Amino acid sequence: MSKTILITGATDGIGLVTAKQLLEQGHKVLLHGRNPAKLESVKNQLSENGAQVDTFVADLSKLEQVDDLAKQITSKYSSLDVVINNAGVFNITEPRNAQGQDLRFVVNTLAPYKLSKALLPLMGKTGRIVNLSSAAQATVDLDALKGNRQLSDNSAYAQSKLALTMWSREMGLALKDTGPIVVSVNPKSLLGSKMVKDAYGIAGGDLSIGADILVRASLSEEFNDAAGLYFDNDIGQFASPHPDALNAQKSSQVVELIETLI
Repeated sequence: MSKTILITGATDGIGLVTAKQLLEQGHKVLLHGRNPAKLESVKNQLSENGAQVDTFVADLSKLEQVDDLAKQITSKYSSLDVVINNAGVFNITEPRNAQGQDLRFVVNTLAPYKLSKALLPLMGKTGRIVNLSSAAQATVDLDALKGNRQLSDNSAYAQSKLALTMWSREMGLALKDTGPIVVSVNPKSLLGSKMVKDAYGIAGGDLSIGADILVRASLSEEFNDAAGLYFDNDIGQFASPHPDALNAQKSSQVVELIETLI
């Protein structure tokens, strides 16, 4: 059965390869991107042979545009089967916005949380929210999340990904009986995305490895009971995330702060 699937950050990297795989399987894919021209080019590339593609433009570093993105989608679609929160940033020229917030937290943590919550009314019990986590996870500095302390690229990225994993678990457990399923996934370390190439200067691994697990997380029966869980594709199985993600008090503190910040 054809499903309607949103992928953020779908104009290159794992997001683009995932979109191609899903379209080849006959699903309708909603592509999100920041650059309108690039997004249109990708749409034209993927729309060949009758593939069902729609596009939405938003800069996820600006939370008001996250709101606009959700409104665009909800005004056009009455239901959504899967949301893949793939968009992310690592090292950027200007890492802080006008409010002093670190954009790694904004794009990697706050934006997908805000978008996912806004799209919940479109999703049923069998729907899925797949969040791109990472093997890089570090204890979240709440002051840094607020924007009161500056971090290195590595620290900001690792903390933003743990914060994402923490809210994925909290939201996943809260929605366990009603759906959708919320799961976080490390697609595999050092795949050949633009982010990895820019950050580490290496070619990286085959992107299809990451796309394959995102497709499985979105559609396969092995993820039917994955609510709140973390899948580590470095070892090819569900695993324990950073211990802080399993600490209810720490996770609650992070989620409460995210709610305040959005």
